[in-house]
Amino acid sequence: MSRVHPSDLEHALATRAVHAGHEPDPLAGAVMPPIYQTSTYVQEGLGRNKGYEYARTRNPTREALERAVASLEGGAFGVAFGSGLAALDAVLKLFRAGDHVVSGENLYGGSHRLMEQIYRGLGLSFTFVDMRDLGAIERALTPATRMLYCETPTNPMMRLTDLRAVGDICQAHGYLFAVDNTFATPVFQRPLEFGADLVLHSTTKYLNGHSDMVGGLLVTNRDDLAERLAFIQNAAGGVPGPMDCWLALRGLKTLPLRMRQHDHNGRVLAQWLAERSDVDAVYYPGLSSHPQHELAKRQMSGFGGMISLELGEPARARAFVEHTRIFQLAESLGGVESLVGHPASMTHASVPAAMRREMGLTDSLVRLSCGIEDADDLKADVDQALAKAGRPMAKVAQ
Repeated sequence: MSRVHPSDLEHALATRAVHAGHEPDPLAGAVMPPIYQTSTYVQEGLGRNKGYEYARTRNPTREALERAVASLEGGAFGVAFGSGLAALDAVLKLFRAGDHVVSGENLYGGSHRLMEQIYRGLGLSFTFVDMRDLGAIERALTPATRMLYCETPTNPMMRLTDLRAVGDICQAHGYLFAVDNTFATPVFQRPLEFGADLVLHSTTKYLNGHSDMVGGLLVTNRDDLAERLAFIQNAAGGVPGPMDCWLALRGLKTLPLRMRQHDHNGRVLAQWLAERSDVDAVYYPGLSSHPQHELAKRQMSGFGGMISLELGEPARARAFVEHTRIFQLAESLGGVESLVGHPASMTHASVPAAMRREMGLTDSLVRLSCGIEDADDLKADVDQALAKAGRPMAKVAQ
């Protein structure tokens, strides 16, 4: 656990992205925090050290990352983990057998798998609901409910949770409110300002932005949560290595700049795709046709680079993802390079097929992560891939 210094919250976000969380190295004046690639630290004597004993417990490079991300989220504490799922695992370790969690149904497949296939067997119970429906959330609550958990925008259906409204529900009942902010990043959305207790990030994605490390991070303003999560971090040992932390810190410095281009490309491609007759549906909260566009404008300052497309037929989806050239077919998202994925067989393969169908996640859905390349080049790539995928049979028949 690392505490943010109040001065790190005094400047604009772009300035904090470059400077928050660390000072020039006192030994040599290095501008970037050193990579403290060590497992242990020499002690001055029994019970006497410089604040560091063992690298699982504390590492200066990791602490710099924790402070930096917490500052961008407007939080007081950051706690880093070896992956986004390790961060969620730590959140679920806050509870005990018999406790109940209400979660958004449209989650990253790995999050659903962790809840259903690991923690349900350890005595936690989960109810998955459409978080767009406040009534459905209220109906899911039980005397054992302890937390409401959501992604917003969701992966991959791009649905939104009204953070203020759900935060009010949690406040009224005393529930923990945790939000996965990976898609929006603190550049475009800061859930703590809307009543969230915990914000989760897969630092693998936009925060690092270069597809060269794996990590996760939790941010909170609550002393009690920070203390408990720091205990779990050390006791369970799911920490990131110093090199991964340094890579994420390096990427974080350009986050506001990168997010502008991701957002620009996302808006351009989404609008262009929405006007095409060979795409059945475009899911992107920045479109005025998105049913929650007004909510997106209220709680987000940008819409990002994630777009999902409904192509109508699984064969078209397969042909599309196998023929893109700039959009590379790969897991993950949020890097400077554009990626394309097929959620039903990749990121959400572990989600039961019936549950995927119920939320509209079909075998013909594809997901685009728009990188920072030229928007016209991305359009041309999607155009040629759609041409190779052919027109939908129903529209050919017309």
